[in-house]
Amino acid sequence: MANENKYRDTAAAILPLVGGARNVASVAHCMTRLRLGLHDRTLVQEEQLKALPAVMGVVDDDTYQIVLGPGTVARVTPEFETLVEQENAEAPEAAPAAGGVPDGEPLTAEDLAAQGAALRAERKAQNATPFKLLLRRIANIFVPLIPALIGCGIIAGLNGLLVNLGWLPGITPALAAMASGFMALIAVFVGYNTAQEFGGTPILGGAVAAIIVYAGVANVEAFGQELSPGQGGVLGALGAAWLAVQIEKWCRRWVPVSIDVLVTPTITVLGAGLATLFGLMFLAGEVSTKIGEAANWLLSNGGAGAGLILGGLFLPLVMLGLHQALIPIHTTLIEQQGYTVLLPILAMAGAGQVGAAIAVYFRLHRNTSIRTTIKSALWPGFLGVGEPLIYGVSLPLGRPFITACTGGALGGAFVGLFNQLGTDVGSTAIGPSGWALFPLLDGDHGLGRTVAVYAAGLVVGYLGGFVATYYFGFTKTMLAELNVAPAQSVPDTAAAAAPTGASPATAGTDPSSAAPAAPTGVPVR
Repeated sequence: MANENKYRDTAAAILPLVGGARNVASVAHCMTRLRLGLHDRTLVQEEQLKALPAVMGVVDDDTYQIVLGPGTVARVTPEFETLVEQENAEAPEAAPAAGGVPDGEPLTAEDLAAQGAALRAERKAQNATPFKLLLRRIANIFVPLIPALIGCGIIAGLNGLLVNLGWLPGITPALAAMASGFMALIAVFVGYNTAQEFGGTPILGGAVAAIIVYAGVANVEAFGQELSPGQGGVLGALGAAWLAVQIEKWCRRWVPVSIDVLVTPTITVLGAGLATLFGLMFLAGEVSTKIGEAANWLLSNGGAGAGLILGGLFLPLVMLGLHQALIPIHTTLIEQQGYTVLLPILAMAGAGQVGAAIAVYFRLHRNTSIRTTIKSALWPGFLGVGEPLIYGVSLPLGRPFITACTGGALGGAFVGLFNQLGTDVGSTAIGPSGWALFPLLDGDHGLGRTVAVYAAGLVVGYLGGFVATYYFGFTKTMLAELNVAPAQSVPDTAAAAAPTGASPATAGTDPSSAAPAAPTGVPVR
């Protein structure tokens, strides 16, 4: 306990000298150095920092590096991260004001953006439960993998097209290698990110996860069966790396600093590796298989109903932060089948959102401010980026958000029905939706039919969201209050006295910029 307090005291002494928790953008460590990403390096009190007994020196490079020495740095870093999280939690940034509208003044896009920002801040605070924080951590593990999944998925689709057409036979094997290489080793990257997210040494997490994909595991027998390379997949890698982190942290508490660099990595890889080979790989393999079977059974036997529920509830799931639980499921399905059948259904939620926004545009034909926001945010919405429309239009208005979910439910039911009838519509990667998902589509009945079903589903989602919003998205009171041109509230000669967001000078700007940026790197579909 005394040693733990020593490392915590060192972290506590360093933090204010680098500008406090608000100035810390990232935290990592290597063999000897605490590496900090800092927002403003002018806040660093370097001379006082160098004077600390535990600090051997500093290096001002791409990251700000504090030399603590082997063993010590691995113990100080988690304490430092804990202090940063605690200080940020105790003094959260002020939530944006909802921005009330004076009586008699028309509601503008800026007012909606302020309300949307307040709603988003409120939901962010509500999402700080242990379960949702765990889901956020899982998302942090998988989201950095999305660019590679997208790139490799598009290459896989291109390769499949060339093979079917019989074109460039000398190139297609190379494309197949490019598309498959990452997926063959994805467990290693999951292990690396898992260890990093849970406070361990990333390379040790990757080393333990690499056991799963090593061809030599075929010579190992567990539970009366021979293991196969890749068994357990990303779920096994996640579990193996998490276990490695716990063993490493235990070693950091008990292994003397002088031999830490030799003993801790050895015990970590040995302990976690044995548990992976003789337990985790088999158990995670069983779970992965059941996930694939459950998804296929659900869509084969109740595709329309399942699509209705999934498409209709996805936007509320995003609001609650629960959509992050689907990321490992998507990845597992891609690993097993080459594509996830869930994502195209969930993408219909974005289609419903676009249809609802178009209906708002036509219903509020006199409110030029809100219409300007919709025009600027609509094209990103078609490409699957829904946050500007959600937080800048539908969610602050209330009813249009519900009718947008109705459009998503109808589009999801349409795609789910075709899955039920035997036409799988899947995506080879996670992340994109809307039109951006077209290059990643795959299925069991050829690309043409898959694209046609998905495109038709989008149309159903657009139309469903539009019709539901146009006829049921507004009460008479809402229309009376909202369907007013901002310029009508003040004389033209008094534009300078107009309330914020109501002047002609601001009406043509993009008010959606006041809305917060997308949170996880996984776009709202």
